[in-house]
Amino acid sequence: MKDDLKTRLVAQARAEGFDLTRVCRPDAVGHVPARLAEFLAKGYHGQMAWLADRAAWRGDPAALWPEARSVIVLGESYTPDDDPMAGLARRDRGVISVYARGSDYHDLVKKRLKRLARWLIAEAGGEVKVFVDTAPVPEKPLGQAAGLGWQGKHTNLVSRDLGSWFFIGSVFTTLEISPDAPETDHCGSCRACLDVCPTDAFPAPYQLDARRCISYLTIEHKGPVAPELRAKMGNRIYGCDDCLAVCPWNKFAAEAREIRYAARDGMVEPALAELAALDDAAFRQRFSGSPIKRIGRDRFVRNVLYAIGNSGDLALRAVAQGLVDDADPTVADAARWAAARLA
Repeated sequence: MKDDLKTRLVAQARAEGFDLTRVCRPDAVGHVPARLAEFLAKGYHGQMAWLADRAAWRGDPAALWPEARSVIVLGESYTPDDDPMAGLARRDRGVISVYARGSDYHDLVKKRLKRLARWLIAEAGGEVKVFVDTAPVPEKPLGQAAGLGWQGKHTNLVSRDLGSWFFIGSVFTTLEISPDAPETDHCGSCRACLDVCPTDAFPAPYQLDARRCISYLTIEHKGPVAPELRAKMGNRIYGCDDCLAVCPWNKFAAEAREIRYAARDGMVEPALAELAALDDAAFRQRFSGSPIKRIGRDRFVRNVLYAIGNSGDLALRAVAQGLVDDADPTVADAARWAAARLA
């Protein structure tokens, strides 16, 4: 009966839009607390205080919800139809991480998870909780424990079926569902993801110093970015896909089925001069329904100004100069830096 339920669960998840469905026990990631403690002790989390504040839950999924008996881990492809690194050569344009070019995946994935959870309750009873990224759940270790993929040398989850381009969601349930075998590491001697990193954010394979990661710097970091890192950010204005894009396992990446993950108009290589001119209202309107909206106008324009400073385009100096007296001190600092770089 359990195996029959699992077969139907996998089929239903596929019907809801998920590409992979695997199961593990909540206590299957016993190595996480020590690894997380080491990460925090080294200060690699930077300004992400929430990682430390909820370390007990993030390190032990069983503590998050003691009644849970199974964790259903799901993957949904968002594979791009272009080369996400091609825009790095167009220095007067900004590069936005692939996942943020379309509709906010948090909303789309959570709706699918809720529908799947309701189906599970109707079929077998029990209780459920659904999570996607915003809760203190160690999704990547759980994904490896369930056989969804393995944490590569860049610490992201890699799948033999989906490559690097997929979102992760999970359903915790009080039902006993037969677990899958954990995935093993298939990185071998490859270090493409480590070598491509512009800011040397990987102190060693399988370790990430978020304080040097461009995704962290452009999204999570508040205030000015360290001057020695600004020049290395290039024209990446929201996130960074370099370590994902070079992974050889992407040759197996499944095509994204959800059209809403496709890039919206103006999200692929937008003009830096146009983005720098955004005030708060225009920023909110342009990025409504996008994950970019959550970082706010000031942090976003700060990123744009760093890209302008790195552009080498003297025509953009006037754009930077126009923001040297911006009301936000971080934006003004970025504008002065960019103008000086282009002087």
